[in-house]
Amino acid sequence: MRRSTRLAALLTAGILALATAGCGDEDEPNDDPTTGSGGDSSETADAPESDIKVGMAYDVGGRGDQSFNDSAAAGLDQAVEEFGFESEEGEASDGEAETQREERLRTFADAGYNPIIAVGFAYSASVAKVAVEYPDLSFAIIDDTASCEPFDGSDPVPNVACLVFAEEQGSFLVGAAAALKSEAGHVGFVGGVQVPLIEKFQAGYEAGAKAVNPDITIDVTYLTQPPDFSGFGDPAKGKTAAEGMYQGGADIVYHAAGGSGGGVFEAASEAGALAIGVDSDQYNTADPSVQDVILTSMLKNVNVAVYEYLTEVAAGTFPVGTNVYDLSVDGVGYSTSGGLVDDITADLDGYKQQIIDGEIEVPTAP
Repeated sequence: MRRSTRLAALLTAGILALATAGCGDEDEPNDDPTTGSGGDSSETADAPESDIKVGMAYDVGGRGDQSFNDSAAAGLDQAVEEFGFESEEGEASDGEAETQREERLRTFADAGYNPIIAVGFAYSASVAKVAVEYPDLSFAIIDDTASCEPFDGSDPVPNVACLVFAEEQGSFLVGAAAALKSEAGHVGFVGGVQVPLIEKFQAGYEAGAKAVNPDITIDVTYLTQPPDFSGFGDPAKGKTAAEGMYQGGADIVYHAAGGSGGGVFEAASEAGALAIGVDSDQYNTADPSVQDVILTSMLKNVNVAVYEYLTEVAAGTFPVGTNVYDLSVDGVGYSTSGGLVDDITADLDGYKQQIIDGEIEVPTAP
């Protein structure tokens, strides 16, 4: 049974001031970020109970982005259901200052939330700073290792767990799928923001495609450059970028662009082409009108990382340090929903095993 609470005026005001009112799903906006895990707040006599209160700070797009944030939310929901945690959520807004992310984390901390989970590398500096201010609390950050492996050689922040993924490995598999399915020998990649993390997706995708067809043409476009992170939440930009690729001859486009990926799917549908989703099985979350164009999705199982982290918390252990989720532990992978890759799963699974066995080393930079 899911337990959720509404906080006292301090947290309510703080989160409302710092979180955006909407999310990636325009039909069901998340106008109330103080509604725990976003579900039923009722309790039954046999529901699990716990004194643990989990704070979840989402990146831009929040719950409902049908991608990265939603995957994190699924892991939180599973843990709340199973362990009876209380939970509270906040969401970043486009272009907000670093101080706003810091205050979102401090608001959770001051209200007694422990652990506090930050979703996305954009929280890197905020977590590193705020965790030091609250040494008795535990923090986790997804997609960043700066607190656990400081670039300047300083000591790691002792109360932070860094949950990271081998995105390049999963991207290799969908790159291979793209090359196996492309009739034009021409595919594309749309990245949300050009940062090293998203370049890992590009690198793996290119390597996988070229493992199948060394002569394949691969178009690459990034929607924005840092510090502009709107590329993760702008479907119109995603659609425009993909349209250019399809018009230029590509017949399959892979996006690593969060909420902007919805525009890529629209472009694929209008072009009579195919697209590849990211982070979650987007065949199951995309609008039904575009499901038939989704070849596969690169599964980045953020839900697995969040759930496993919170499972340890429930057992009384607060993990710290870097935790890597790769193909060997199903931290990444590819989806088969829709049946469009059923005829090539043996090929893809063969590549998967070669990567696990170390026979293929996937690059992490283009």
